[in-house]
Amino acid sequence: MGYRIQDVLSFLEQFAPPAYQESYDNATLICGNRNSKLTGILCALDCTEQVVEEAIELGANLIVAHHPIVFKGLKSLTGKNYVERTVIKAIKHDIAIYAIHTNLDHVSSGVNKRISDRIGLTDTRILQPKKQILNKLVFFVPSDNKDQVLKAIFEAGAGQIGEYKDCSFQLEGMGTYTPSEKANPFIGERGIPQYERETRVEVILPGYLSGKIVSEMKKNHPYEEVAYYLSVLENENQEVGAGMIGTLEHPMSEDEFLDFLKERMNLRIIKHTSLRNKPVKKVAVCGGAGIFLLSDAKKAGADAFVTSDIKYHEFFDAEGQLILCDIGHYESEIFTKDLLAELLSQNFPNIALYLTKVVTNPTSYR
Repeated sequence: MGYRIQDVLSFLEQFAPPAYQESYDNATLICGNRNSKLTGILCALDCTEQVVEEAIELGANLIVAHHPIVFKGLKSLTGKNYVERTVIKAIKHDIAIYAIHTNLDHVSSGVNKRISDRIGLTDTRILQPKKQILNKLVFFVPSDNKDQVLKAIFEAGAGQIGEYKDCSFQLEGMGTYTPSEKANPFIGERGIPQYERETRVEVILPGYLSGKIVSEMKKNHPYEEVAYYLSVLENENQEVGAGMIGTLEHPMSEDEFLDFLKERMNLRIIKHTSLRNKPVKKVAVCGGAGIFLLSDAKKAGADAFVTSDIKYHEFFDAEGQLILCDIGHYESEIFTKDLLAELLSQNFPNIALYLTKVVTNPTSYR
């Protein structure tokens, strides 16, 4: 029995949860049927008419692209622009288009890790970790039953902190309650005050999994009514966020670094601020338009910040504190398709998998 499109999407959404995308984004299944049998996957940075035509020729019925072809709602499909023509062509030929965009930017093994690896950065970390995406769950359970509840919520995704799993805090105490005449108590009798040795358990969990984890807690808890509370944390999630910063294995002069960057990222040109005549050791990166991270790069002590789509006046904001390098949007993210292909080939070894040969870069250089 072969794979269905849903099998691939479930894997990708576990690797880069859609909940981590920006509010303006549209990282989702753009068109197509999740339940269709999978015939092949084409990985691309952008999905255009030419990319859909390539998928048709290859017999691939799923295109996994980094950039969504649809950002805003379509009120008609008449083929009046390239977006509508691309979607129409895909629908006509039963090809699904899936976008995995800022959610892939934001995970620690995503787009910015790929850029960091290409330029040899070590000791990498998220440049601007996200806040308010972690929850804390506190609940009370009879001490004899805590292990079964903990096992269930850990399997559902609770208790993961960096490289440590099954993390919890536990405190023994005395729980009290009096069941009403309509209650069906697991321990105790109706109308009689009950004293029970209980464990207070606290765990941290991703906010987008809170519904699933609370459901598993209740399902495996012996009490008819579970005492618990769930709260949003201000803590930064060090595994999720924008940009990345790391260290070069050996310091380079600024000229050496720019030449190295051109070679490693296959660049024809780099727009950059004035050189400072200082060695480059710490480097910040952000695929796509990342100038919003400039202050974070400065605070982190970066000697260079590699990104794209920098406006004229934004170059002044470097203020000589680092070298600001604009390498082009397409150029900064083109290796994302390789990242996607590697992820999929490792987890779906028996499918037809392709990298697009269409150059979708809308800009040219002379």
